[in-house]
Amino acid sequence: MRVALFVTCLTDQFFAEAGVAAVRLLRSLGCEVEFPEGQTCCGQPAYNAGYWNEARQMATHTLEVFNEAEYVVLPSGSCTTMVRAFYPELYRDTPQRFTQAEALSHKTFELAEFIVKVLGVTQLGEGLRGQHIAYHHGCHALRELGIKNEPLTLLKNAGAEVVNWEAAQECCGFGGLFSVKLPEVALSMADRKLQTLPKVDYLTSADGGCMLHLAGRIENRKLKLPVKPLASVLWEAHAHQAEG
Repeated sequence: MRVALFVTCLTDQFFAEAGVAAVRLLRSLGCEVEFPEGQTCCGQPAYNAGYWNEARQMATHTLEVFNEAEYVVLPSGSCTTMVRAFYPELYRDTPQRFTQAEALSHKTFELAEFIVKVLGVTQLGEGLRGQHIAYHHGCHALRELGIKNEPLTLLKNAGAEVVNWEAAQECCGFGGLFSVKLPEVALSMADRKLQTLPKVDYLTSADGGCMLHLAGRIENRKLKLPVKPLASVLWEAHAHQAEG
């Protein structure tokens, strides 16, 4: 099975270890992983700002870069949503591009979703045994794509205790441009989430923007709470089995 990794901007710039972990994990599960070097931003910031012409330029480039891919996998629920849900919207009036966007949409998956739904793997190993983890559900993955149980299943089956967190599904306040336009509200939303968080070993999520936002508030409030990308945690879960 050939997989093209769409690493995303935030993973590339802030969470490079998550990109490496995604490659290692997919390869260990039997996938042939490619990394198209022509990939750029998916266009989501421009799309969210209402600059659809500019977003369409980046989307068109992405369509060409990943045109021949069998599957496209991203360590990001937010960018997965852009490609899968919003790309077709950009080309409603352009039939040829719309068909191409629809084709890419159907073969694009968030990492945990791909592992569970396409590879049919729900047990990665037991490398997380004894760890207490909080999982933040990014809004795009949860509400646009319906990705909820896949990451939780992989974490729990690897031995982790995913704590019962009342605010796990609440927006962290990042919201792309929302946190830029309304920073006071965005910060208050992040603080609300953190105030409800039980004692855990670390916090994880599939979205880089959410992790940056929450990690910033954690540092500001001087909380000793590591934040780890989901891809890195899943690789940790699997690495012991792979080494064995």
